[in-house]
Amino acid sequence: MRLLLVEDNRELADWLSRALSASGHAVDVARDGVEADQLLCSEPYALVILDIGLPRLDGFEVLRRLRRRGNRVPVLVLTAQAGVDDRVHGLDLGADDYLGKPFELSELEARTRALLRRSQGRDSGPLICGPLQFDPETRRFELGGAMLTLTPREMAVLEVLMYRQGKPVGKETLAEQVMRLDEDLSADAMEIYVHRLRKKLAGSGVRIVTLRGLGYLLDEEHAE
Repeated sequence: MRLLLVEDNRELADWLSRALSASGHAVDVARDGVEADQLLCSEPYALVILDIGLPRLDGFEVLRRLRRRGNRVPVLVLTAQAGVDDRVHGLDLGADDYLGKPFELSELEARTRALLRRSQGRDSGPLICGPLQFDPETRRFELGGAMLTLTPREMAVLEVLMYRQGKPVGKETLAEQVMRLDEDLSADAMEIYVHRLRKKLAGSGVRIVTLRGLGYLLDEEHAE
């Protein structure tokens, strides 16, 4: 999934970006509120991790503008301000969850997974497509009970298809969900990753179908 991390502390932002990328997410980083507001006006994200104490435009104003535009992307607010009034203010503006600094990476990852599941209309538990399973908690794919070894990019592509299994996903949409802004990759590059995934799924009973003009669809194979 493609995430936006809004954090002006460069060391913290770099650390979180690396950790979230290692979990298979595509992470864009904004260093101030104005940059974040501009990105949120033009780019699609599955989740926003938003610091409150930002230069140029604080996180509360970024959140206020986001919701005023009708954008319902889940927002996890990070703040060193632990007061109840600040938490209530953020929630009233439309934040979905709050995490006070300092925090453990494991808690941020757990809250991120929960918000992504909720936004996809999923309860807890693995996503299942025939013999293929994906556990959002462990970020692990299994095929026929055995771990499926994937690169971070392959994992990101397959995760999007798993969440939307049975429905076509356009190449442009798929690319937007798995590529960062600083990556010079076209939507056609998705064909390479889909080809690799098809090879890894071959003979399993799960397939990725190309629907001309519509994109890719993950589904179970059915006997003729």
